[in-house]
Amino acid sequence: MTDFIPTGIQLSYLVAVSLFFVGLKKLGSPATARNGNLLASVGMLIAIVATLLEKEVINYEMILVAIVIGSIIGAIAAYKVEMTAMPQMVGLFNGLGGAASAMVAVGEFWKYLAVAQSPPLPTTITALLGVLIGGVTFTGSVIAFAKLQGIMSGSPITFPLQQPFNAILFGGFIVGSVYMCVTPFNLPVFLALVGVSLVLGVMFVIPIGGGDMPVVISLLNSFSGLAASAAGFVVMNNMLIIAGALVGASGIILTVIMCKGMNRSLTNVLFAAFGTGESGGAAVAGGGTTDKAVRSIDPEEGAMMLGYARSIVIVPGYGMAVAQAQHSVRELADQLEGLGVEVKYAIHPVAGRMPGHMNVLLAEANVPYPQLYDMDDINPQFDQADVALVIGANDVVNPAARADKNSPIYGMPILDVDKAKHTIVIKRGLSTGFAGVDNDLFYKDKTMMLFGSAKDMVAKLVSEVKQL
Repeated sequence: MTDFIPTGIQLSYLVAVSLFFVGLKKLGSPATARNGNLLASVGMLIAIVATLLEKEVINYEMILVAIVIGSIIGAIAAYKVEMTAMPQMVGLFNGLGGAASAMVAVGEFWKYLAVAQSPPLPTTITALLGVLIGGVTFTGSVIAFAKLQGIMSGSPITFPLQQPFNAILFGGFIVGSVYMCVTPFNLPVFLALVGVSLVLGVMFVIPIGGGDMPVVISLLNSFSGLAASAAGFVVMNNMLIIAGALVGASGIILTVIMCKGMNRSLTNVLFAAFGTGESGGAAVAGGGTTDKAVRSIDPEEGAMMLGYARSIVIVPGYGMAVAQAQHSVRELADQLEGLGVEVKYAIHPVAGRMPGHMNVLLAEANVPYPQLYDMDDINPQFDQADVALVIGANDVVNPAARADKNSPIYGMPILDVDKAKHTIVIKRGLSTGFAGVDNDLFYKDKTMMLFGSAKDMVAKLVSEVKQL
């Protein structure tokens, strides 16, 4: 029986890892993402139960209390947090994961300190790695949360000699870590290293603009996985090592995809202090911050254009998310399909404030998955579209990215909405997007502006289309 328990635990770990792999595979498609998330969750439950059986747990009651409290908080967050605030919640959860991993490393070091026993060198190294990555992830995620929530400005926060200062901090951590490997019982130095890791997380995120937060969240997600993997080495748990490595690898891959979606390198995102992070220019409806002429229409005209079209491509953006207009958009699409109009959705990889933000919102509104098209698949089809309906998107549809070599976003892959026969843009005004640059699309001859809140304007379009 004693031989069976370790074998059963390792087999449970194998099953859990298999579920992780299958779950990650299914997360690659909106059609299977929910099942993938469920399978991965079941795998994590199996891993947790197996770990509790493997280790000599001192107090199961306290663990049960912690599980209940955590489950209640998670359930409330899942039900109460609005979809527009999902990026903030994801960022905050990343931070909590990093904090947990850092605390595991601190606890392991403290255990040796309490018995005046020198920890093995590999344990010291992995504990220090856990503190570094976990601390950076925690405070960096808190800053990302504050920027997205509007608690602090989304604009880059910079000061002279900022990068040299960060380099000195990191170098100090390395020097202190080497010292800890030689004299591991120095508590003040260890606590100082914990503090440096927390400061590094703040300094890492504050110079990044709000428009780059999708990349930052993805990168911090990877960091949380690496921190968990380091914690796995500290406590010698293979399951935690593998799970953390999967999260770390998938986060890095997603970060690279996001950077390609903006045609920018990761170093440019992290160190260029790009964009304003918030809508610039207090443009009013029908006006703007420029003297260029625009053509505006009312909902009745827009409904007529949509209702008598043969093919329509809807382009959702962060403005749709802010207005909570996804359900109205789905209702509009249903009305148009009832008139025989073909409706498709164009999804830019960096639209919104986190990877897959638009997919999540449209899935909440039960938009059929086959109607969702990635940028590479939909761009060749804009030429055949009668109308491209842009709802709250800005930088990701700006033709300057193709034509203006002096534009900060030049070279960024965009959705080619200007190639459709007509373009309708629903927007409150002519203010700039996160990049802080004017959008040439608004002034094209084929573009018509429908000024107002996305939810209100889409609802009026629905009402007008019903009368056709």
